[in-house]
Amino acid sequence: MDLKINSLLDLEKTIAAELFEGKNYPWEALAEIGDFIVKLGQTLSAEEFDHPAETVWIAKDAKVFPSAYINGPCIIDSGAEVRQCAFIRGNAIVGKGAVVGNSTELKNVVLFDKVQVPHFNYVGDSILGFKAHMGAGSITSNVKSDKTLVVIKNGDEKIPTERKKVGAILGDNVEVGCNSVLNPGTVVGRNSNIYPLSSVRGAIAPNSIYKDADTIVSKHE
Repeated sequence: MDLKINSLLDLEKTIAAELFEGKNYPWEALAEIGDFIVKLGQTLSAEEFDHPAETVWIAKDAKVFPSAYINGPCIIDSGAEVRQCAFIRGNAIVGKGAVVGNSTELKNVVLFDKVQVPHFNYVGDSILGFKAHMGAGSITSNVKSDKTLVVIKNGDEKIPTERKKVGAILGDNVEVGCNSVLNPGTVVGRNSNIYPLSSVRGAIAPNSIYKDADTIVSKHE
């Protein structure tokens, strides 16, 4: 499976396209999200974005509920919705028309445009492509139990990330079923579906249906 950025993500569907320039793999951007937000935020139009805190920029047409907590660095783009009791811990880019739901927690993430994490999700050290959707209760696990550095497993290939914390990379239009766990270093290719209650690890090919670790079928079969 090709894990390069352009095989997984449509960079025209995010305000953060420049973050990925000069990189091969999406997870290489994780270390730079915070600094990128601060740099980009300073260029955003005051006519289009409110600037309620030193490193927080919120589009004027975004809907943010009063009970949501937003810590910078953070950019919430046009038309996004941040619902009741959402907890944005920082280093977060919320794309155009994206939904961050009730009690959902974000930390060091890029949500591309139209992403939905609408119900009780945890998304940390992760990148979610255009229109990716995580069902209720599904989470990204971003630290291995033995605290060793995360390695991306792509078939027989093992790609070191040199990072202790890597959650999941979801390609465009990925659907994750309710109460699933995406283990550290999970990469899901474009247009794939993950069954509810799944425990997923490694690379899942595009256009696949993940039923369990031993049953991954192509949508075209």
